[in-house]
Amino acid sequence: MFDDFFNFILAPLLKLGDLTSLIIISFILTFLITFSYKLITNQQEMKLLKEQLKKHQQEMKDHKGNPEKLLEIQKNAMDTNLKYMKHSFKHTLLTFLPLVIFFSWLKDTYTQPILGMNWIIIYIVSSIIFSMILRKILKVH
Repeated sequence: MFDDFFNFILAPLLKLGDLTSLIIISFILTFLITFSYKLITNQQEMKLLKEQLKKHQQEMKDHKGNPEKLLEIQKNAMDTNLKYMKHSFKHTLLTFLPLVIFFSWLKDTYTQPILGMNWIIIYIVSSIIFSMILRKILKVH
């Protein structure tokens, strides 16, 4: 459906070879996803919730011997984790459909193994690396 569009837009990249173009595409997608996540989510709130989760984890370690206190801390941690997931879910909803469409094009474009691997393996590994780097640079929580 969008194959002609993506082929036209990404034609210069596709001329660079499968591995190079896939890594560059992985970087571009990871950047767009990370940047949109930063814009869509309340970063101050996300940072606060992350700090609370770390605090809960430390409290659970400190109270391993007290099952009642541990249960209370776990309940608080689950509530905090639910709030964190609610904040990030909006971004997931907004990016899901475009990614499904784009991944369909990727699947149709990269049909041959690259370095003996399926394209999805190379995409996942490179996007994890890029995501860690970009999250640090963009200060995404």
